[in-house]
Amino acid sequence: MVAVLPQRAEAVRQYLAKHEVPFDVLIDASREVSKAYGVWHRIGLDAWNIARPAVFLIDRDRSIRYSFVGRSQREFPSHDEILRAI
Repeated sequence: MVAVLPQRAEAVRQYLAKHEVPFDVLIDASREVSKAYGVWHRIGLDAWNIARPAVFLIDRDRSIRYSFVGRSQREFPSHDEILRAI
């Protein structure tokens, strides 16, 4: 499991210094990954220049087995939905 955060490195490091997470966190400061996966948007109802909440399950052969992209910053898949996809 890996998290990809489209934020400045310093902001991510500060957060991780305060909160322990049980997975690797990759920094996408250039937003290239977020844009490639279609989750970045310039203007939304919630904010400007932000990535929508998203979950991608990528198989070992690099195929996407499951994807969820929220329409707003408050929309996430349920834990049960993610577990069913695994």
